[in-house]
Amino acid sequence: MRLARDRPANTQVILQRLAEINRILYSLPQQPGKLSNSGSGSGGLTRRQLINAASFGAVGLVGGVIIHQTWKGSSPLPTPTNSPTLIPNSPPSQTERGINLQPFDFEVVTVDSFGKENIRKPRQAKFFAEDLGKVIMLEMVAIPGGTFIMGSPATEKGRYERESPQHLVTIKPFYLGKFTITQAQWRTVAALAKVIRDLNTDPAYFKGDNLPVEQVSWSDSKEFCARLSRETGRTYRLPSEAEWEYACRAGTTTPFHFGETINTDLANYDGNSTYGFSSTGKHRENTTPVGSFQVANNFGLYDMHGNVWEWCEDHWHENYQGAPQDGSVWIREDLNKNDSHYNFRSLRGCSWGFGPRFCRSAYRDLNEIDYRDSDIGFRVVCSVA
Repeated sequence: MRLARDRPANTQVILQRLAEINRILYSLPQQPGKLSNSGSGSGGLTRRQLINAASFGAVGLVGGVIIHQTWKGSSPLPTPTNSPTLIPNSPPSQTERGINLQPFDFEVVTVDSFGKENIRKPRQAKFFAEDLGKVIMLEMVAIPGGTFIMGSPATEKGRYERESPQHLVTIKPFYLGKFTITQAQWRTVAALAKVIRDLNTDPAYFKGDNLPVEQVSWSDSKEFCARLSRETGRTYRLPSEAEWEYACRAGTTTPFHFGETINTDLANYDGNSTYGFSSTGKHRENTTPVGSFQVANNFGLYDMHGNVWEWCEDHWHENYQGAPQDGSVWIREDLNKNDSHYNFRSLRGCSWGFGPRFCRSAYRDLNEIDYRDSDIGFRVVCSVA
């Protein structure tokens, strides 16, 4: 089996070529604003794209099967069996704005109260691949709408008052990055013409194409989304806190989507600390390639616990009093840009430098909009119109 660290680059090549073959077979027009490898901005395939597609070779038959097995209709994603608070609605439409959803397989792991793996099961979800050019793909997972309980109960070990009060939130369908934005993806989009502010094309402290980009501020991530939206013709943005927690939990109510605790064979955090009855583990002291642990949550999302903190769109609020119940971004209307509180935004997910207490699905933190560090990154949402 191919190592996890080799997976992103390998699948990006395959997905790129599958997309090219798909356009040939079905004569799909290029999406408005689509990033073009040729730089010409023309709607058709370039000569190089046709050659690359034709050279797919021995895996061509497999590619054809995958293309023809593209899901049709609008059947919802499988509902997690351990999700008493998840009430699924419909997933995003696969034909919305030219989006072509395809199925993908992944594994979900749960652990017992001591952090030992007790269940490993296969699952399937849907995604679309945004072609960023230069054989770089952005994989966006279809997240079904539903209702869940946001926040942590008073009985949850290590909780903070900022995670309360618990409240019901109803989330509309959306697409979320399967992984946090990588350095290769960042470099490609950051090289585009600016919308509002300049971007450093190589900001990360830990270098590697398939490592998550870090040393990026909230303002930087907003500029990334603006450039990506302009080039693709779709609306890309940061998730709301509610969307992030809903996506992380994926139907679970335990402190982690893995269960009551966590271990360093499943996530990248400071394993010198423990949670519950778990044992100590590794402290890698650096980021790991996205998807390294080869396990996802019930929605097919990777690295939701640890590796890098992830920016959310919301202003920081000390608790959930008055929080919106529709999953929308929570903006403080009482603030103006001269108020010091205006500049603080929410962070989720924890990172390689913190203990497991901070990796919990409900944990939330904050920082200033222009703050950068080697353990802060982000993943993006694509909105459903």
